[in-house]
Amino acid sequence: MQKSNSINITGQTTSSIYQWTFNLAETIGVHDKTAHILSATFLIIVSFIFLLFLDYFLRFFFNSIVTRFIKKSKTNWDDKLFQNKVQIHLSRFILIAIAQQFLPNIFIGFPSFIDVLTKLLGILMIFAIYGVANALLKTARDILRSSKGFVDKPVDSYIQVLQIFLIFVVGTLIVSVITGNSPWSFLVSLGAASAILMLVFKDTILGFVASIQVSANDSVRVGDWIEMPKYGVDGDILQINLNNVRVQNWDKTIVTIPTYTLLSDSFKNYRGMQESGGRRIKRSIYIKISTIRYLSDEEIQELKKIVLLTPFIEKREREIKEYNTKNKIDPKVLVNGRRMTNIGLFRAYIKAYAIQNPDIHQELTLLVRQLAPNEYGLPLELYMFTKGTQWSFFEDTMSDIFDHLFAAIKSFDLEVFELPASDDVRMHLNQKHVPSISKPQNIR
Repeated sequence: MQKSNSINITGQTTSSIYQWTFNLAETIGVHDKTAHILSATFLIIVSFIFLLFLDYFLRFFFNSIVTRFIKKSKTNWDDKLFQNKVQIHLSRFILIAIAQQFLPNIFIGFPSFIDVLTKLLGILMIFAIYGVANALLKTARDILRSSKGFVDKPVDSYIQVLQIFLIFVVGTLIVSVITGNSPWSFLVSLGAASAILMLVFKDTILGFVASIQVSANDSVRVGDWIEMPKYGVDGDILQINLNNVRVQNWDKTIVTIPTYTLLSDSFKNYRGMQESGGRRIKRSIYIKISTIRYLSDEEIQELKKIVLLTPFIEKREREIKEYNTKNKIDPKVLVNGRRMTNIGLFRAYIKAYAIQNPDIHQELTLLVRQLAPNEYGLPLELYMFTKGTQWSFFEDTMSDIFDHLFAAIKSFDLEVFELPASDDVRMHLNQKHVPSISKPQNIR
């Protein structure tokens, strides 16, 4: 009886492995208490070796057999599972599930240790389930990214919301396992701390609401070119997360801004320009007003030699002649009736040049207009669109147009306004009358 009490120290039935180890230690002549310690140590070592062997077997099974099957498969989704290491998390889940089944039976004679072991295994199982679920969410994210229907949607924001929800559930279950209380009692206690939670997760909540509204309104997508000078943003969107938006500027720098700034601040989205197939040119040539004048008949005949202007001048000559004849205009006074000006013909030439230019989009707005005169002269604005949206093509086309116009403006006896340079000042001084130099007086 005394031996039985020493074996069953806790008053509970022990496992057969423990009993066998204990009896073996007694036959050697070891004291009961020492035999108990040796038996418990032996159980721990054996359990640890068994778990190591099982972990090795599971890893070998998933890394060799399952991985080989995935690589031979023609589908794409199973490759995503492999890339996000779902097989590793699944092997850990199986390992912990097996440990939960046999470890409590081995240490059945140690109620205090079983209580700690059960809680530890329960926490590890929660983490294992979270690992599998998180890997599956990442796999779903990668699959949706490769789908045409979700390529421009903020998939990362949705996945991160689910990940935050999973973390919250994991935290609740871990607290429930440690305390032994129901998860609902923990959730009820969190109600009093809701104000603190909202303060802590303010940016996350704002980002979540912003990502939903941005997606619902289709105001911005991944790959859009946006511009926000306030934050130094001028480039393509790389990623829209729950908390921030990553933008790669044209100088290859990366700018990160909070997601909710897409709602709280204004930004310029160039998606409409890119989808239209044309990029706007809106630039002015400042004409010196003092060079604007009427043209003589000889000058008109000379400008008529310009092929692009010939139809316009001939049509305008007929209209002016009919109007002046009908209204009996005195041609000796230039301001009477209608006449052609050098600025008017230059404006007509610019429009004709743009119409025949193959790099200018003819189906979008195309006009050459005068803006209000200012201290820099008369702005003659070109408002048109190129036939492509690429940056280099746009700059080359615009430069070619203005190169030609700056050279052609001299044919119309017009001048482009520019602030006086040293050459202008020197020319002005040379035109002035130089006073005669008086004879030097005698110096006493």
